[in-house]
Amino acid sequence: MSVPTQTNDFRALQNIIETLRGEKGCPWDRKQTSESISKYLKEETGELLEAIDSKKTDSIQEELGDLFFILSMLLAIHQEKGAFTPEDVFEQICQKMIGRHPHVFAGEKFSSEEELKKRWKSIKASEKISQNMTLKTD
Repeated sequence: MSVPTQTNDFRALQNIIETLRGEKGCPWDRKQTSESISKYLKEETGELLEAIDSKKTDSIQEELGDLFFILSMLLAIHQEKGAFTPEDVFEQICQKMIGRHPHVFAGEKFSSEEELKKRWKSIKASEKISQNMTLKTD
């Protein structure tokens, strides 16, 4: 197995994880599950929060990378199961953020930040209702 030549984007990280979890990859990485990796998600999130509190940009960058690795491992685990793809995750979050920002993407006008917060809460509540209805029909 050779070391990847491009290592500066999300696809490169995905390729590294695919190699690590592949047949000739790392035994530790291959055996990871959502459950086993969740403790590292908590740990890395805590380290990122500490880096943010310290205001050290280099530490924030490093901890963001560590967190991206864990999140990418979780994506790979679920993709391997056929549950969803990274594209599914990005589609969902992009649509959610577009929907939650009608003042940016749909031309809605708000007269105050308080009005904007109320609309945000209303949109989130509608999403929850929609999710619950979808779960009940599945």
